[in-house]
Amino acid sequence: MPHLRRLSFILLLLAPFSSAQEMHNHGAPEKLGKVSFPTSCAPAVQPQFDRAVALLHSFAYPDAEKAFQAVAKQDPHCAMAHWGVAISYFHQLWEPLIPATIPISEKEIKQAQQLEAASERERQFINALALIYQDAATVPYRTRALNYEHAMSDLASANNNDTEAQVFYALALLSTASPTDKTHANQKRAADILQPLYQTNPDHPGIPHYLIHAYDNAELAPRGLPAARAYSGIAPSAPHALHMPSHIFTRLGLWEDSITSNLASQQAAQQHGDIGEQLHAMDYLVYAYLQLGRNQDAAHVLQQVRDMPTLNESDFKIAYAATAMPVRYAVERSQWVDAVAIVPPTGAAPHVIATAVWARAIGLARSGHAAEAHAEIDRLKQLEDQLRSSGNNYWAVQVGIMKREIMAWSAQADNKPEEAITLMRAAADEEDAIEKLPVTPGPIVPAREQLGDLLLEQHHPTLALKEFQIALVNAPGRRGALQGAARATKLSHQN
Repeated sequence: MPHLRRLSFILLLLAPFSSAQEMHNHGAPEKLGKVSFPTSCAPAVQPQFDRAVALLHSFAYPDAEKAFQAVAKQDPHCAMAHWGVAISYFHQLWEPLIPATIPISEKEIKQAQQLEAASERERQFINALALIYQDAATVPYRTRALNYEHAMSDLASANNNDTEAQVFYALALLSTASPTDKTHANQKRAADILQPLYQTNPDHPGIPHYLIHAYDNAELAPRGLPAARAYSGIAPSAPHALHMPSHIFTRLGLWEDSITSNLASQQAAQQHGDIGEQLHAMDYLVYAYLQLGRNQDAAHVLQQVRDMPTLNESDFKIAYAATAMPVRYAVERSQWVDAVAIVPPTGAAPHVIATAVWARAIGLARSGHAAEAHAEIDRLKQLEDQLRSSGNNYWAVQVGIMKREIMAWSAQADNKPEEAITLMRAAADEEDAIEKLPVTPGPIVPAREQLGDLLLEQHHPTLALKEFQIALVNAPGRRGALQGAARATKLSHQN
């Protein structure tokens, strides 16, 4: 019966999407929520403009760009249509700007600035976005993002009753939230803006979407459940809206809910031809299946990935998910031979390659091949340095944590238990101090959970139990931590 209920729920979510596909001959989706973004453009294009913004709020970026282009074609004097095209390339919660898109966006922004029909409010939107592209070759992205946030703050202050000004400012706050700020100051400021708006705009797609992102951390996740339960019903035609609730479900260990959410998103994204969103949902799906011990279901998803056409590994979202899934499947199940066989993707970003290198390294170290693992440690160090020299400090830190984890397991294999514990504890402390990005449901195996495993191997069950308990506070319901805590408890009672 639970499986039948889940199937019925998925079909219900997909029904509007399927009908929209039939009605529009596989065009843009139909049920996207309600957005009202008044502009000085021709009245005839206002509905299309609102629809394009609704697409934008559900991160349906390619469709949003096409919709804004259509508005610009119908009304050549609509400055905000060109703003819309430019902001469709600004994926502020996913990744820094893709260099190839910067000239396109710069051209659109300049065109928007040159059109004299724009209102003062519209010029504020346009000029704020221009700061993202201004001096992109010389000014760090972080600086430009903060400049944009400050400009959006001024816009929101000048337009207190403008829902879109407030929503886009809240999004800007989320985009500049520091991963190392465990007080979640920006997330809380964004939520304080969005929660009152949610009461008066219950069908707005961006408000619950960005509330989910604001609450996507261990401290605030329980507050995100109402938005998570609502968002997929507000914009069921957008694959990302079907997936986003699983960010909160994952934080709370609600694995069945996550599976339902991501099955619906996977199917919708596949129908819509959105490979990145499809793989993103599949990564979360594999993660959830593994936490329930549904290994055959996880293996089925991996086979679906293998059956897909050649993937664009230069696209970070695609490459990360496609790489992480087989790594999760091998490492979560302690299949070290399979982990050693993981091959790093060619042409992918350094942090994607590092995930595969880490899998091979942990497979070697945990199967007693410490000497071979040392070569992989050197490779991780090279990737860490490459990321740091390119200014990608967040992922440089993450790869540094991976490196220390392998060093710890290698020290354990070399019969250096104290060194192993010191290294793994340092990795766990550093990982606990930094938030994950939305692209991933979490580390393959949290360092704190690995510290518990290491202490168990060294016959310290009482100490191990303490680490597993901390790990479960950080990531409730993880199978490895639950099983580790159970083993540690049993062994502690035997001593």
